[in-house]
Amino acid sequence: MLFERFEDDDLAHHSYLIACEAAGEAVVVDPRRDIDAYLDFAGERHLEITHVAETHVHADYASGAKELAERSGATLWESAYDEDERYEVAFPHEELGEGDAIEVGSVRLEALHTPGHTPEHLSYLVYDGSRSEIVPELLLSGDFLFVGSLGRPDLLGEDVKRDLARRLFASVRQKLADLPGGLEVHPAHGSGSMCGSGMGGRPMSTLGFERIANPYLDPDLTEEAFVERILGTAPPFPPYYRRMKQINAAGPPALNGLPGLEPIPVERFRALADADHLVLDLRDHLAYGGAHVPDSFGIGVIGGSLSSWAAWVLPYDTPILLLAPRPEDVESAVRRLVRVGFDDVRGWLEGGIEAWREAGCRLASIPQMDVGALHEELEEGDGPVVLDVRTDEEWEAGHIEGAIHVHGGFVAERLDEIPRDGRPIAVICGSGYRSTVAASVLERAGFEDVRNVPGGMEAWERLGLPESR
Repeated sequence: MLFERFEDDDLAHHSYLIACEAAGEAVVVDPRRDIDAYLDFAGERHLEITHVAETHVHADYASGAKELAERSGATLWESAYDEDERYEVAFPHEELGEGDAIEVGSVRLEALHTPGHTPEHLSYLVYDGSRSEIVPELLLSGDFLFVGSLGRPDLLGEDVKRDLARRLFASVRQKLADLPGGLEVHPAHGSGSMCGSGMGGRPMSTLGFERIANPYLDPDLTEEAFVERILGTAPPFPPYYRRMKQINAAGPPALNGLPGLEPIPVERFRALADADHLVLDLRDHLAYGGAHVPDSFGIGVIGGSLSSWAAWVLPYDTPILLLAPRPEDVESAVRRLVRVGFDDVRGWLEGGIEAWREAGCRLASIPQMDVGALHEELEEGDGPVVLDVRTDEEWEAGHIEGAIHVHGGFVAERLDEIPRDGRPIAVICGSGYRSTVAASVLERAGFEDVRNVPGGMEAWERLGLPESR
């Protein structure tokens, strides 16, 4: 058996290729949108992808399952338990129910219905028949069982979250009970994903270790205590998750290659930007702050999660133009965008910001305010409004006294909480990446004196400056 994990660091997403090399056949589970990685891997090893399977209708990324099956000629498998559910798979596929199996040579993937994160959720027990027909080696647990956590059960709405939490409890108690402790657990996400809270940093675990260390597998936990704990620790709900669910249930359109790789001369770029295209600036916070195209979004391709933050703040119905640090960064950015459903990328600015400047085009800037200067102005009593855009957990661990807290993904919809009284707005996060995203949102919303705090709270803490809790 050949087993390969494909990792997407931006979305903390894991997908898998499992093959029987003797038979030359492979199955891919939970593929991402840009599917060439699987086709290339299989081609290099002379494998035919004969099956593509998913664990559930995903919320955090656009699936590549439908296109991969079409391109490879593979059979596409989905859960049999989505009928009449809120998100029902609407494109042609075969169905898997409890105990049904996919076979590639001597390798068998057996479906295990593990509802809770979603009603239709499947996990897959993987058997290597060349070693044992009756003892599974791996569990592809999707968004059911994570390293140190479980999948959140609240993504389908307030009206069903408690019922799904109870079903998740039943899945833990019933479906895992008789499985061996040495079983390897390979989830669809790792630390950094918002599909669950408190995930460990390792990409895999064993069921035996999870029984000891995962708080949700505590045998003394009652159903009611389980429900309160899993719902009480859920991360913020990204609104784009609903759109991803709809796209994945309907079937994402085939990409047939990556869009937006064409360079666009500056005059054409300016005409498009002045019309109905948005500009996404992929440079770091210092470069963006120094000079950028007015009303552009600042989301760096390096040092943060472009996929997640683009999905949080960019409108989905507007064509995208890219301004990259280097031409070689464009492809990476496009891949991260299509993975969350941004397919309408038109191209990138040839010559970058220098070409824009040399053409005499208008520039905007966001001043950078170091933490020392920020502290001094606050101590003097006439400092700026401090807007902290970190997570709730980061805020509660320590923040600047008097700061306003709005998670960066919600800034656009909570603008009325940010004063427009003429005072500067100093935006701070952990390091400067998220604050740049939020500062660009504020600039587009008409805030006139926005400042970014490079180094963020990490620099504030290194200087030993006072914090409130």
